[in-house]
Amino acid sequence: MTSPRIVAIIPVGSLDAAKSRLGGALDAEERRDLVGRMLDRTVAAAMETNEIAGVIVVSPDPEALAAAATAGARTMRQRTAGLNAGIRAARDDALAGGADGMLILPIDLPFVSPGLLRNLLAAAAGIEPPVVVLVPDRHGRGTNALFVSPPEAIDVAFGGDSRAAHAARALAAGVRYEEVNSDLGIDLDTPDDLLLLEHTAPEVIRAG
Repeated sequence: MTSPRIVAIIPVGSLDAAKSRLGGALDAEERRDLVGRMLDRTVAAAMETNEIAGVIVVSPDPEALAAAATAGARTMRQRTAGLNAGIRAARDDALAGGADGMLILPIDLPFVSPGLLRNLLAAAAGIEPPVVVLVPDRHGRGTNALFVSPPEAIDVAFGGDSRAAHAARALAAGVRYEEVNSDLGIDLDTPDDLLLLEHTAPEVIRAG
């Protein structure tokens, strides 16, 4: 039996504007440096996960794309506005390449690792497609990782209350929906998140 072809899609916004909500805790240069390290960490984790056949980084930012290409990912210049529009463009590219499933990974997951990605994909592998498997954020409202097989089974709905939106879209489409509790549920989006990580896992947010 042939293993499904899974493509990881990593959307990245403008590096200059990234993580503006951390402005009260980090200056612009510190935020940019942090975002660059998290991009490298996310690409590396996906590239080192054997179950992932390809990695696409989609972004309107040439510097982000250059960094991703250096790390070995395929890159796609986003020419439409909005996170979901970029993900759709990358999804269409993955489908054209024969993808059976897509794993959408934001870059603000400080604990991202090949092991956690394998665990998520293992949970998805036990379910007959079409399927949606979601890792909620620690507040129970957002989506920190999303696996969809086949990639077009539902349309993505990242943004406010995306956990409920993805669940609703799966239900409407008659697609099996599962949630996985994981350290991928911890993200770095606000000063409170930064404070939590500085106390519990400072090594994941510091250079070196």
